[in-house]
Amino acid sequence: MNQKKIFISKLILLLLIMGSAVHAQTKITVDVNKPGHAISPTLFGIFFEDINLSADGGLYPEMVRNRSFEDADTLQNWKFISSDSKSIAKISNGEIYAKPPVLPLNPLNRKSLLISAAGSFKLENSGYWGMNMVQGESYTLKLAARAIDGFSTPLKIRILDSKGNEISTSEIKGITGNWAYYTANLKINTGDPKASLEISGEGKGKLFLDMVSLMSDKTWKNHGLRTDLAEALGAIHPKFLRFPGGCWVEGNEMKQMNHWKNTIGNIDTRTPLFNFWGYNATNGLGFHEYLQLAEDMGAEPLYCINVGMSHREVIPLDQMGQWVQDALDAIEYANGPVTSVWGGIRAKNGHPEPFNLKYMEIGNENGGTPYNERWTLFVKAIKDKYPYVRLIANEWEGGHPKEPNPELVDEHYYNNPDWFIWNSNKYDNYDRNGNRVFIGEYAVTAGTGNGNLRGAIGEAAWMTGMERNSDIVEMGAYAPLLCNVNHKAWPINLINFDSYRWFGLPSYYVQQMFSSNQGTNVLSFTVENNPTIETPQSMGCIGFGTWMASAEFKDVVVTATNGKILYKPDFAKLDTTLRQTGKGKWSVKDGVLKQSAIEPGVGIFMGDSTWKDYAITLKARRISGENGFHIFFHNKNNNDRNRFEVGGWNNSMTHLELGMAIADMKGEAKADKWYDVKIEIKGGDARAYLDGKLVQEISDKTLAVKSLIMSAAKDDKSGDVILKVVNASAKAIKSQIDLKEAKALTGKGKAIVLTSTGPLDENTLENQKKVYPKTEDVKLTGAGCKRTFPGNSLTVIRFCTKR
Repeated sequence: MNQKKIFISKLILLLLIMGSAVHAQTKITVDVNKPGHAISPTLFGIFFEDINLSADGGLYPEMVRNRSFEDADTLQNWKFISSDSKSIAKISNGEIYAKPPVLPLNPLNRKSLLISAAGSFKLENSGYWGMNMVQGESYTLKLAARAIDGFSTPLKIRILDSKGNEISTSEIKGITGNWAYYTANLKINTGDPKASLEISGEGKGKLFLDMVSLMSDKTWKNHGLRTDLAEALGAIHPKFLRFPGGCWVEGNEMKQMNHWKNTIGNIDTRTPLFNFWGYNATNGLGFHEYLQLAEDMGAEPLYCINVGMSHREVIPLDQMGQWVQDALDAIEYANGPVTSVWGGIRAKNGHPEPFNLKYMEIGNENGGTPYNERWTLFVKAIKDKYPYVRLIANEWEGGHPKEPNPELVDEHYYNNPDWFIWNSNKYDNYDRNGNRVFIGEYAVTAGTGNGNLRGAIGEAAWMTGMERNSDIVEMGAYAPLLCNVNHKAWPINLINFDSYRWFGLPSYYVQQMFSSNQGTNVLSFTVENNPTIETPQSMGCIGFGTWMASAEFKDVVVTATNGKILYKPDFAKLDTTLRQTGKGKWSVKDGVLKQSAIEPGVGIFMGDSTWKDYAITLKARRISGENGFHIFFHNKNNNDRNRFEVGGWNNSMTHLELGMAIADMKGEAKADKWYDVKIEIKGGDARAYLDGKLVQEISDKTLAVKSLIMSAAKDDKSGDVILKVVNASAKAIKSQIDLKEAKALTGKGKAIVLTSTGPLDENTLENQKKVYPKTEDVKLTGAGCKRTFPGNSLTVIRFCTKR
C-alpha cells in the first residue's frame, strides 16, 4: 500500500514537471497590412540643459576655466606664481573713475586680471580637470591684453603635460597700452589629456589680461563644439533638440534666468551668468549655437523661454512687456529675414538663412494662476505675429492652462525602473480628444545605480508606449543629456565624460535604437501566452530630506504594526556622514536634526532596509527656502522615491508616493511651524497624517504586467516592418513571431539586441561598452520566425520587404 502511494506521488510530481515544461509558447502576431495612425516624425528627441558642466567643460570646448576672470572678485581656477614674491595679481573691476581710469575690455566684460610685475611671474590654468592635448594637433591661444607703466616684455606661452614637461611653446609680444587681441598657435609634440596652460613673463609695470582662451583648431562641423561629444549626440539621430532648460530657464531669482540676448554675438560681450546648478557659465554655448547644433543634427529646434517667473519671483503683469517681446525677438532672430532687426543680427553672426524655429515652450515647470495669466499674454502676442509656431504649455501643480487651450502640454517623469515598466501603458486609454503631449523630461533616476541596464529597460518599456500612442504623444526627450564626471549635479545622465573620453549609459543605446528605427505608421499586434511579472514588494528604511530648502526633524519613532518600537534614533549619536544624497549640511543640536544647505536632492537615511510594515511619527518644520520637507520610507537604495513631501513644488503641494501609486494635493509648509507627522505603511497601502488629521492615502496594489512589452510599426520609406520588444522579466522568453498575411517579405532581416549578463551592469569610462547593442541577421520561414528574447533586454527587429 505504501509503495502504491509513493508511485502515485511520483506520478503526480512528474505530471506537474511535464505540465510546466509544455507551457504554451509565447506568440506575437503582427497585422502588417493594416497600418494604423501615423507616428509623429518628431517623437524621439533630446533635451540639453547646462546642468553638470555639460556646456563649459563639456560640449563647448573652451579649455581655460574662468577665461574672462568674471567668476569672482578673487582669482579663481588660476594659479599665480611670483618668483621673488614681489609681483602680485588681482582682479580689476574696471574702475573707470579712478585716476588714472582703469578701462575694462568692454562695458559688458568689466573684470580683468591685473598683474603688477616686479620681476618674473607665472600664471597657470589646468582647465576642467585637465586639458586634452592630442599629439600632432594644433590649438589656438587667444587673449586680450594691455600693458602700461613700462611693461613691454614678451609673454611666453607653454603647454605642460601632467608631469610639468613642455609639450608646446609659443610667444606673444608687442603688447601696447590699449586693449587688443593677440594669438599664439600651438602644435602638440606629445599628447596628454591632463595638460595645463602656463603664461609667463618678467619685467616691471602693469599687465592687464582678459578673455584668455585656448581651443582646438578642430571642432564639430567647424561650428565650435567638442567633436566627440557632438558626434555622440548626432549618433542618437534625435528628431528635435529642446534647450536651454530646465531650471536654468527660470533661475532661483530673475537675475539668474537664462536671457538669450546675453548669449549671442561676440564672445567677449556675452554676459557670464551664475548657473542654477552651482557654477558660472560663460554663455559661449548660446542661443545661436543651440540653433546651429539642431540644424547640424537635422533636428527641429525647440526653445524654452522664461515666462516672467523664477523659482522665487514673479514679474508683475503690468511689467510683462519685456518678457513677451523677448519671445517675439527670439523667433525673429531664428526665422526673420535679413532685413529684419534680429534676422539681420543672425546674418551678421554667420547664418543668413533662417533656422526655421517651429516650437517654443512658454516657461519650465511653472504652474498655478500666475503661470496661466502669463501664458495668455504670450500666446496672444506670438500667434498674432507667428501663427505657425507651435506653443507648449507646462503641466505643473496639477494642471495646465485652459485659455487658450495649449497645442501641446509638457509632462515630466522621473522614477524607478518598475514605475516606467508598470506605466508603459499610461497613454493606451488616454482621451484621444485631449491635448497632445510633449514629454519634455523623463528618465529612470532611482533604483538604477549609476545608470544600469535595468534602468534602460524601464525606459525602453515606456518608449514603446510613447510609440504605440504617438497619435497623442507627439514628442519626448530623455533628461539630462551630458555630465562631466567631475561635477555631477544630477544623479543619472545619458552621456558622461572627462577631458578626453565619454561613455553612454545603457539608456543611451535605448535612445539610439528607438530614434534610428522609427517607422511611419503603427501596426496592431497581439501577444499570446505572455508571462506576467509579479509586482515588486516594497520595503526599506526611513529618511529625511529637502529640495532647495532648510528644515528640522525631531522626536522620530518607528513602530511595527504590533506596537513594538523598531527604531528611536538619538540624533546626537547619529553619524551624519553616512547614507546621504545631495550636498546637504546636516547638524544636530538639542536632539534636533537640521539640514541647512539650500541645495537640490538632499537626503539622509537610517534604519533597516528590510522593514516592511511600520509607522513613522515625528515632528518636522520648514526653516527657509522655496520648499518644505520630505519624509522617506521603504527606501532601499538611498534614491528611492517613496516619500511624504510637505510643501513641494514651490511650497504649494503635498505629495505621497509609494511604488506606482502617487497622490498630490494643494498644501504648504509654513515656516517655523512644527508639524506632527505620522505615516503608516502596510502592505501596498500608505496613509499620511498632519497634526493628527489624515491628509492623504494611497494604495499600490498594482496589477501584474506582462513580460513582453512592445510596439510595432511599418516604415513607408524602407518598406520594413519594425518590432521593438522589451523583455522586462529576468527570464528568457521563447516566442513565435508571425507577420500576418505578409506577402512582400524578402525572408531576411536584422535584429539589434541590448542586454548584458546582469540587470545591474553599467558602463564606465574604463569599460565604455560593457552594455552595448549587438546586431545579428534574422531569417524568416514563410511569414514568421522563432525568437528568444533574453531577460532584461530590448530587441529591435527589422523585417525587410520587396519594394
